[in-house]
Amino acid sequence: MQFFKLLDKLADLAVKVGVNLQPGQTLVLRSNTESRILARKIVERAYAAGAKRVIVDWSDEYVSRAGFLNMAEETLKDIPQHVVERSRYYVAEEACFISISSPMPGLNKDLDPKKVQIAARAAQEKLAFLREYTMGNQSQWTIISAANKVWARKVFPELRPREAINALWDAIFKASRVIVETDPVEEWNNHNKELKQHADKLNELNFKKLHFKNSLGTDLTVGLVENHIWVAGGEKAANGIYFNPNIPTEEAFTMPHKMMTEGKVVATKPLHYGGKLIEDFWLRFEGGKVVEFDAEKEKETLANILSFDDNASYIGEIALISHDSPISNTNILFYNTLFDENASCHMALGRAYPMNIKDGIGAPIASLVEKGYNDSMVHVDFMFGSSDMEISGITQDDEEIKVFENGNFII
Repeated sequence: MQFFKLLDKLADLAVKVGVNLQPGQTLVLRSNTESRILARKIVERAYAAGAKRVIVDWSDEYVSRAGFLNMAEETLKDIPQHVVERSRYYVAEEACFISISSPMPGLNKDLDPKKVQIAARAAQEKLAFLREYTMGNQSQWTIISAANKVWARKVFPELRPREAINALWDAIFKASRVIVETDPVEEWNNHNKELKQHADKLNELNFKKLHFKNSLGTDLTVGLVENHIWVAGGEKAANGIYFNPNIPTEEAFTMPHKMMTEGKVVATKPLHYGGKLIEDFWLRFEGGKVVEFDAEKEKETLANILSFDDNASYIGEIALISHDSPISNTNILFYNTLFDENASCHMALGRAYPMNIKDGIGAPIASLVEKGYNDSMVHVDFMFGSSDMEISGITQDDEEIKVFENGNFII
Protein backbone atom coordinates (compact mmCIF):
# COMPACT_ATOMS: atom_id res chain seq x y z
CA MET A 1 0.00 0.00 0.00
CA GLN A 2 2.82 2.44 0.88
CA PHE A 3 4.50 1.74 -2.47
CA PHE A 4 1.45 2.87 -4.41
CA LYS A 5 1.15 6.02 -2.27
CA LEU A 6 4.74 6.86 -3.14
CA LEU A 7 4.14 6.06 -6.80
CA ASP A 8 1.16 8.44 -6.78
CA LYS A 9 3.39 11.13 -5.30
CA LEU A 10 6.10 10.53 -7.93
CA ALA A 11 3.52 10.78 -10.72
CA ASP A 12 2.13 13.96 -9.20
CA LEU A 13 5.64 15.37 -8.95
CA ALA A 14 6.33 14.67 -12.62
CA VAL A 15 3.15 16.47 -13.69
CA LYS A 16 3.10 19.42 -11.25
CA VAL A 17 6.83 20.10 -10.79
CA GLY A 18 8.57 18.27 -13.63
CA VAL A 19 6.65 19.77 -16.56
CA ASN A 20 4.29 22.01 -14.55
CA LEU A 21 1.49 20.97 -16.90
CA GLN A 22 -0.94 23.77 -17.70
CA PRO A 23 -4.71 23.29 -18.20
CA GLY A 24 -5.46 22.69 -21.87
CA GLN A 25 -1.90 21.61 -22.69
CA THR A 26 -1.05 18.42 -24.58
CA LEU A 27 1.34 16.03 -22.83
CA VAL A 28 3.54 13.50 -24.59
CA LEU A 29 4.63 10.70 -22.24
CA ARG A 30 7.55 8.53 -23.35
CA SER A 31 7.72 5.21 -21.54
CA ASN A 32 8.93 1.68 -22.09
CA THR A 33 6.66 -1.20 -21.20
CA GLU A 34 8.68 -1.94 -18.05
CA SER A 35 7.40 1.38 -16.64
CA ARG A 36 3.74 0.93 -17.49
CA ILE A 37 2.46 1.17 -13.89
CA LEU A 38 4.06 4.56 -13.36
CA ALA A 39 3.04 5.65 -16.86
CA ARG A 40 -0.62 4.93 -16.11
CA LYS A 41 -0.38 6.92 -12.88
CA ILE A 42 1.08 9.89 -14.77
CA VAL A 43 -1.70 9.75 -17.35
CA GLU A 44 -4.29 9.88 -14.54
CA ARG A 45 -2.53 12.78 -12.82
CA ALA A 46 -2.12 14.69 -16.06
CA TYR A 47 -5.81 14.55 -16.88
CA ALA A 48 -6.61 15.54 -13.28
CA ALA A 49 -4.39 18.60 -13.83
CA GLY A 50 -6.39 19.58 -16.91
CA ALA A 51 -4.42 18.06 -19.78
CA LYS A 52 -6.06 18.50 -23.18
CA ARG A 53 -4.74 15.14 -24.37
CA VAL A 54 -2.11 12.69 -23.12
CA ILE A 55 -0.25 10.79 -25.83
CA VAL A 56 1.85 7.82 -24.69
CA ASP A 57 4.79 6.85 -26.91
CA TRP A 58 5.48 3.26 -25.85
CA SER A 59 8.75 1.45 -26.43
CA ASP A 60 10.05 -1.99 -25.48
CA GLU A 61 13.73 -2.80 -25.02
CA TYR A 62 13.31 -6.42 -26.14
CA VAL A 63 11.40 -5.41 -29.28
CA SER A 64 14.08 -2.83 -30.08
CA ARG A 65 16.77 -5.45 -29.53
CA ALA A 66 15.07 -7.84 -31.95
CA GLY A 67 14.98 -5.08 -34.54
CA PHE A 68 18.69 -4.38 -34.25
CA LEU A 69 19.47 -8.08 -34.53
CA ASN A 70 17.35 -8.64 -37.62
CA MET A 71 16.91 -5.44 -39.61
CA ALA A 72 19.29 -4.54 -42.42
CA GLU A 73 21.34 -1.36 -42.13
CA GLU A 74 19.35 0.24 -44.96
CA THR A 75 16.13 -0.40 -43.06
CA LEU A 76 17.56 1.14 -39.89
CA LYS A 77 18.43 4.27 -41.87
CA ASP A 78 14.84 4.66 -43.03
CA ILE A 79 12.75 6.59 -40.49
CA PRO A 80 9.08 6.10 -41.44
CA GLN A 81 7.31 9.29 -42.45
CA HIS A 82 4.54 8.72 -39.93
CA VAL A 83 7.13 9.00 -37.13
CA VAL A 84 8.23 12.37 -38.50
CA GLU A 85 4.67 13.63 -38.93
CA ARG A 86 3.75 12.53 -35.40
CA SER A 87 6.65 14.58 -34.03
CA ARG A 88 5.64 17.57 -36.13
CA TYR A 89 2.20 17.30 -34.56
CA TYR A 90 3.72 17.44 -31.08
CA VAL A 91 5.51 20.67 -31.94
CA ALA A 92 2.42 22.17 -33.58
CA GLU A 93 0.45 21.33 -30.43
CA GLU A 94 3.10 23.04 -28.29
CA ALA A 95 3.16 19.83 -26.24
CA CYS A 96 5.22 19.27 -23.11
CA PHE A 97 7.15 16.02 -22.59
CA ILE A 98 7.65 13.57 -19.72
CA SER A 99 10.18 10.79 -20.29
CA ILE A 100 10.43 7.82 -17.93
CA SER A 101 13.99 6.51 -17.74
CA SER A 102 14.19 2.80 -16.97
CA PRO A 103 17.46 1.49 -18.43
CA MET A 104 18.35 -2.17 -18.81
CA PRO A 105 22.16 -2.20 -18.45
CA GLY A 106 23.93 -4.87 -20.44
CA LEU A 107 20.86 -6.01 -22.40
CA ASN A 108 22.42 -4.91 -25.68
CA LYS A 109 26.05 -5.75 -24.90
CA ASP A 110 26.31 -8.14 -27.85
CA LEU A 111 24.66 -5.87 -30.42
CA ASP A 112 26.65 -4.50 -33.36
CA PRO A 113 27.43 -0.91 -32.20
CA LYS A 114 27.53 0.20 -35.84
CA LYS A 115 23.87 -0.70 -36.34
CA VAL A 116 22.87 1.09 -33.14
CA GLN A 117 24.72 4.20 -34.28
CA ILE A 118 23.16 4.08 -37.76
CA ALA A 119 19.66 4.02 -36.30
CA ALA A 120 20.43 6.78 -33.79
CA ARG A 121 21.96 9.05 -36.42
CA ALA A 122 19.05 8.55 -38.81
CA ALA A 123 16.54 9.45 -36.10
CA GLN A 124 18.52 12.51 -35.04
CA GLU A 125 18.76 13.77 -38.61
CA LYS A 126 15.09 13.28 -39.43
CA LEU A 127 13.86 14.64 -36.09
CA ALA A 128 16.29 17.53 -35.70
CA PHE A 129 13.36 19.94 -35.41
CA LEU A 130 12.08 18.09 -32.35
CA ARG A 131 15.51 18.26 -30.74
CA GLU A 132 15.55 22.02 -31.33
CA TYR A 133 12.11 22.26 -29.74
CA THR A 134 12.95 20.35 -26.55
CA MET A 135 16.63 21.22 -25.94
CA GLY A 136 15.83 24.81 -26.88
CA ASN A 137 13.21 24.88 -24.09
CA GLN A 138 10.42 25.91 -26.42
CA SER A 139 8.13 24.02 -24.04
CA GLN A 140 8.49 22.13 -20.76
CA TRP A 141 10.09 18.71 -20.48
CA THR A 142 11.26 16.42 -17.70
CA ILE A 143 12.85 13.03 -17.06
CA ILE A 144 12.01 10.78 -14.11
CA SER A 145 12.84 7.13 -13.43
CA ALA A 146 11.18 3.79 -12.78
CA ALA A 147 12.74 0.55 -11.56
CA ASN A 148 12.83 -2.70 -13.54
CA LYS A 149 14.20 -6.18 -12.78
CA VAL A 150 17.24 -6.00 -15.07
CA TRP A 151 18.32 -2.63 -13.74
CA ALA A 152 17.69 -3.68 -10.12
CA ARG A 153 19.85 -6.82 -10.50
CA LYS A 154 22.69 -4.69 -11.88
CA VAL A 155 22.53 -2.15 -9.04
CA PHE A 156 21.96 -4.68 -6.23
CA PRO A 157 23.51 -7.99 -7.40
CA GLU A 158 23.78 -9.28 -3.82
CA LEU A 159 20.00 -9.17 -3.25
CA ARG A 160 17.25 -11.53 -4.27
CA PRO A 161 15.23 -10.30 -7.30
CA ARG A 162 12.23 -9.01 -5.33
CA GLU A 163 14.46 -7.40 -2.68
CA ALA A 164 16.58 -5.79 -5.41
CA ILE A 165 13.65 -4.14 -7.16
CA ASN A 166 12.23 -2.93 -3.84
CA ALA A 167 15.63 -1.47 -2.93
CA LEU A 168 15.89 0.30 -6.28
CA TRP A 169 12.41 1.80 -5.98
CA ASP A 170 13.30 2.97 -2.47
CA ALA A 171 16.46 4.65 -3.79
CA ILE A 172 14.53 6.31 -6.63
CA PHE A 173 11.88 7.69 -4.28
CA LYS A 174 14.44 9.04 -1.80
CA ALA A 175 16.64 10.63 -4.48
CA SER A 176 13.52 12.24 -5.96
CA ARG A 177 12.56 13.61 -2.50
CA VAL A 178 9.40 11.49 -2.45
CA ILE A 179 8.61 10.20 1.03
CA VAL A 180 5.36 9.37 2.80
CA GLU A 181 5.52 12.07 5.48
CA THR A 182 6.03 15.15 3.30
CA ASP A 183 4.67 16.87 0.20
CA PRO A 184 7.27 16.42 -2.58
CA VAL A 185 5.96 19.46 -4.43
CA GLU A 186 6.80 21.66 -1.44
CA GLU A 187 10.10 19.83 -0.96
CA TRP A 188 11.07 20.66 -4.54
CA ASN A 189 10.09 24.30 -4.20
CA ASN A 190 12.55 24.58 -1.29
CA HIS A 191 15.20 22.53 -3.10
CA ASN A 192 15.03 24.81 -6.15
CA LYS A 193 15.63 27.84 -3.96
CA GLU A 194 18.77 26.26 -2.49
CA LEU A 195 20.14 25.24 -5.89
CA LYS A 196 19.53 28.71 -7.27
CA GLN A 197 21.86 30.16 -4.62
CA HIS A 198 24.81 28.25 -6.15
CA ALA A 199 23.89 29.40 -9.66
CA ASP A 200 23.50 33.03 -8.55
CA LYS A 201 26.94 32.99 -6.92
CA LEU A 202 28.60 31.48 -9.99
CA ASN A 203 26.88 34.00 -12.27
CA GLU A 204 28.05 36.81 -10.02
CA LEU A 205 31.67 35.60 -10.23
CA ASN A 206 31.45 35.37 -14.05
CA PHE A 207 34.49 33.12 -14.55
CA LYS A 208 36.12 32.92 -17.95
CA LYS A 209 37.48 29.43 -17.29
CA LEU A 210 37.57 26.63 -14.72
CA HIS A 211 40.48 24.36 -13.76
CA PHE A 212 39.76 20.82 -12.50
CA LYS A 213 42.35 18.58 -10.83
CA ASN A 214 42.34 15.37 -8.77
CA SER A 215 44.58 12.41 -7.88
CA LEU A 216 43.00 10.13 -10.51
CA GLY A 217 44.67 12.04 -13.34
CA THR A 218 42.13 14.72 -14.21
CA ASP A 219 43.93 17.97 -15.04
CA LEU A 220 41.57 19.94 -17.22
CA THR A 221 40.88 23.56 -18.10
CA VAL A 222 37.45 24.46 -19.49
CA GLY A 223 36.87 27.88 -21.02
CA LEU A 224 33.35 29.33 -20.77
CA VAL A 225 31.50 31.34 -23.40
CA GLU A 226 31.06 35.06 -22.86
CA ASN A 227 27.73 35.92 -21.25
CA HIS A 228 27.32 32.34 -20.06
CA ILE A 229 24.53 31.59 -17.59
CA TRP A 230 24.72 29.07 -14.77
CA VAL A 231 21.41 27.24 -14.30
CA ALA A 232 20.38 25.08 -11.34
CA GLY A 233 17.10 23.40 -10.46
CA GLY A 234 14.12 24.71 -12.36
CA GLU A 235 14.13 26.65 -15.62
CA LYS A 236 11.72 28.85 -17.55
CA ALA A 237 10.62 27.71 -21.01
CA ALA A 238 10.08 30.08 -23.93
CA ASN A 239 6.35 29.92 -23.17
CA GLY A 240 7.06 31.46 -19.75
CA ILE A 241 6.30 28.31 -17.73
CA TYR A 242 8.70 27.29 -14.95
CA PHE A 243 9.62 23.57 -14.97
CA ASN A 244 12.21 21.07 -13.68
CA PRO A 245 13.87 19.10 -16.50
CA ASN A 246 15.51 16.49 -14.27
CA ILE A 247 14.10 14.66 -11.26
CA PRO A 248 16.34 14.26 -9.33
CA THR A 249 18.82 17.11 -9.78
CA GLU A 250 21.65 18.53 -7.67
CA GLU A 251 23.67 20.32 -10.36
CA ALA A 252 24.61 23.83 -11.42
CA PHE A 253 25.59 23.79 -15.10
CA THR A 254 26.63 26.15 -17.87
CA MET A 255 28.00 26.38 -21.40
CA PRO A 256 31.69 25.78 -22.15
CA HIS A 257 33.23 27.41 -25.20
CA LYS A 258 33.46 24.76 -27.90
CA MET A 259 37.14 25.41 -28.66
CA MET A 260 38.48 26.07 -25.16
CA THR A 261 38.85 22.74 -23.35
CA GLU A 262 42.41 21.56 -22.72
CA GLY A 263 43.90 18.62 -20.83
CA LYS A 264 42.86 15.22 -19.54
CA VAL A 265 39.69 14.10 -17.77
CA VAL A 266 39.26 10.71 -16.11
CA ALA A 267 35.72 9.33 -15.72
CA THR A 268 34.79 8.21 -12.21
CA LYS A 269 31.62 6.26 -13.05
CA PRO A 270 30.63 3.95 -15.92
CA LEU A 271 28.61 5.43 -18.78
CA HIS A 272 25.47 3.57 -19.86
CA TYR A 273 24.87 4.26 -23.55
CA GLY A 274 22.69 2.34 -25.98
CA GLY A 275 22.39 -0.63 -23.63
CA LYS A 276 26.17 -0.89 -23.23
CA LEU A 277 28.41 0.07 -20.30
CA ILE A 278 31.57 2.05 -21.02
CA GLU A 279 33.91 1.59 -18.05
CA ASP A 280 37.22 3.04 -16.81
CA PHE A 281 37.68 5.59 -19.57
CA TRP A 282 39.52 8.87 -20.07
CA LEU A 283 39.67 11.62 -22.69
CA ARG A 284 42.36 14.13 -23.64
CA PHE A 285 41.41 17.46 -25.23
CA GLU A 286 43.31 19.91 -27.41
CA GLY A 287 41.65 23.04 -28.76
CA GLY A 288 38.34 21.84 -27.39
CA LYS A 289 38.41 18.50 -29.23
CA VAL A 290 39.01 14.97 -27.95
CA VAL A 291 42.30 13.94 -29.58
CA GLU A 292 43.00 10.79 -27.54
CA PHE A 293 40.92 8.42 -25.44
CA ASP A 294 40.79 4.93 -23.97
CA ALA A 295 38.42 2.65 -22.07
CA GLU A 296 38.83 -0.69 -20.31
CA LYS A 297 35.41 -1.82 -21.58
CA GLU A 298 33.36 -0.79 -24.63
CA LYS A 299 36.02 1.42 -26.18
CA GLU A 300 34.33 0.97 -29.55
CA THR A 301 31.07 2.32 -28.15
CA LEU A 302 32.93 5.37 -26.82
CA ALA A 303 34.53 5.81 -30.23
CA ASN A 304 31.09 5.70 -31.85
CA ILE A 305 29.86 8.49 -29.56
CA LEU A 306 32.87 10.65 -30.38
CA SER A 307 32.42 10.11 -34.13
CA PHE A 308 28.62 10.46 -34.16
CA ASP A 309 28.98 13.76 -36.00
CA ASP A 310 31.62 16.46 -36.50
CA ASN A 311 30.95 18.08 -33.12
CA ALA A 312 30.40 15.04 -30.87
CA SER A 313 34.06 15.11 -29.82
CA TYR A 314 33.63 18.61 -28.31
CA ILE A 315 31.74 19.37 -25.10
CA GLY A 316 28.51 21.30 -24.65
CA GLU A 317 27.95 21.30 -20.89
CA ILE A 318 29.94 21.50 -17.68
CA ALA A 319 28.19 20.81 -14.36
CA LEU A 320 29.29 21.22 -10.75
CA ILE A 321 27.97 19.04 -7.91
CA SER A 322 29.38 18.62 -4.42
CA HIS A 323 30.61 15.12 -3.63
CA ASP A 324 28.83 15.46 -0.30
CA SER A 325 25.34 15.40 -1.81
CA PRO A 326 22.22 13.26 -1.19
CA ILE A 327 22.68 10.95 -4.19
CA SER A 328 26.45 10.63 -3.76
CA ASN A 329 25.99 9.80 -0.08
CA THR A 330 23.85 6.76 -0.91
CA ASN A 331 27.07 5.15 -2.23
CA ILE A 332 24.92 3.53 -4.91
CA LEU A 333 26.17 3.27 -8.48
CA PHE A 334 22.90 3.54 -10.40
CA TYR A 335 24.19 2.78 -13.91
CA ASN A 336 21.78 5.50 -15.00
CA THR A 337 23.09 8.90 -16.05
CA LEU A 338 20.07 10.73 -14.61
CA PHE A 339 21.13 9.63 -11.11
CA ASP A 340 24.88 9.17 -11.42
CA GLU A 341 25.38 12.61 -12.99
CA ASN A 342 23.73 14.13 -9.91
CA ALA A 343 26.25 12.44 -7.64
CA SER A 344 29.27 13.87 -9.41
CA CYS A 345 30.64 16.78 -11.41
CA HIS A 346 30.07 15.93 -15.05
CA MET A 347 30.35 17.20 -18.59
CA ALA A 348 28.50 16.39 -21.79
CA LEU A 349 29.95 15.45 -25.13
CA GLY A 350 28.02 17.12 -27.93
CA ARG A 351 25.25 19.66 -27.96
CA ALA A 352 25.00 22.66 -25.65
CA TYR A 353 21.81 24.14 -24.20
CA PRO A 354 20.77 27.58 -25.56
CA MET A 355 19.50 28.53 -22.08
CA ASN A 356 23.11 28.67 -20.87
CA ILE A 357 23.95 31.86 -22.75
CA LYS A 358 22.35 35.30 -22.58
CA ASP A 359 19.38 35.60 -24.98
CA GLY A 360 20.05 32.04 -26.16
CA ILE A 361 16.50 30.67 -26.02
CA GLY A 362 14.91 31.16 -29.43
CA ALA A 363 18.09 32.56 -31.00
CA PRO A 364 19.23 31.17 -34.40
CA ILE A 365 21.66 28.32 -33.82
CA ALA A 366 24.13 29.84 -36.29
CA SER A 367 24.38 32.98 -34.16
CA LEU A 368 25.07 30.87 -31.05
CA VAL A 369 27.75 28.85 -32.85
CA GLU A 370 29.61 32.10 -33.55
CA LYS A 371 29.82 32.64 -29.77
CA GLY A 372 31.24 29.17 -29.00
CA TYR A 373 28.06 27.08 -28.83
CA ASN A 374 28.54 23.41 -29.76
CA ASP A 375 25.88 22.20 -32.20
CA SER A 376 25.67 18.40 -32.33
CA MET A 377 23.09 15.67 -32.73
CA VAL A 378 24.18 14.05 -29.46
CA HIS A 379 24.33 15.13 -25.82
CA VAL A 380 26.02 12.47 -23.68
CA ASP A 381 26.80 13.20 -20.02
CA PHE A 382 29.60 11.43 -18.19
CA MET A 383 30.85 11.76 -14.62
CA PHE A 384 34.31 12.80 -13.45
CA GLY A 385 33.83 14.24 -9.95
CA SER A 386 35.65 12.76 -6.95
CA SER A 387 36.09 13.22 -3.21
CA ASP A 388 39.39 15.03 -3.78
CA MET A 389 38.36 17.21 -6.73
CA GLU A 390 39.86 20.71 -6.63
CA ILE A 391 38.26 23.38 -8.83
CA SER A 392 39.52 26.91 -9.34
CA GLY A 393 37.76 29.62 -11.31
CA ILE A 394 39.63 32.29 -13.27
CA THR A 395 37.79 35.62 -13.38
CA GLN A 396 37.69 38.08 -16.27
CA ASP A 397 40.44 39.99 -14.42
CA ASP A 398 42.58 36.83 -14.15
CA GLU A 399 41.97 36.44 -10.43
CA GLU A 400 41.97 32.81 -9.27
CA ILE A 401 39.20 31.84 -6.85
CA LYS A 402 38.88 28.38 -5.26
CA VAL A 403 35.42 26.95 -6.00
CA PHE A 404 35.79 23.33 -4.81
CA GLU A 405 37.98 21.83 -2.14
CA ASN A 406 37.98 18.11 -1.26
CA GLY A 407 35.19 17.55 -3.74
CA ASN A 408 32.76 20.16 -2.38
CA PHE A 409 31.65 23.73 -2.99
CA ILE A 410 33.41 26.25 -0.75
CA ILE A 411 31.86 29.41 -2.21
